[in-house]
Amino acid sequence: MARPLHSGAAHGLPMKDISIELKRRPGELARVTAMLARHNVTLKAGTALAIGPHLVARFIPSDLDAARAALDGAGIRFDESEVVAVVVESRAGELASLTSRLTEAGVTLRAIYITATTGDRVHLAIAPDNVARALEVLDQTMPAV
Repeated sequence: MARPLHSGAAHGLPMKDISIELKRRPGELARVTAMLARHNVTLKAGTALAIGPHLVARFIPSDLDAARAALDGAGIRFDESEVVAVVVESRAGELASLTSRLTEAGVTLRAIYITATTGDRVHLAIAPDNVARALEVLDQTMPAV
């Protein structure tokens, strides 16, 4: 079963992800990652997918303010979502159970990240459309692991 760890980073600030949509052309992802690097931003987790003529990238930055500054400075539009850290057992069906419980409660997930694995546990960060409801569901329906 899964359990929520917290909805923020260790120092109590909200943990957020960033979503950007770029034109799918050579060098676009390199341009964004170079901007982030110049602002000393590393990625805790992320993905980039080519969808039709666009490249969609989502990531959890090490420094949200620096990531904002980098993207703003480059004129790149982005969206932010709060993410919730969750730990699940590393076995078949755990992700299905987690997503089913959230779905039954009317929570839609925008993204799921694997942020670490330790022993028989998988550490996830989920980006729900309703953070408060997701935390409530996880606290009520998911026993601690």
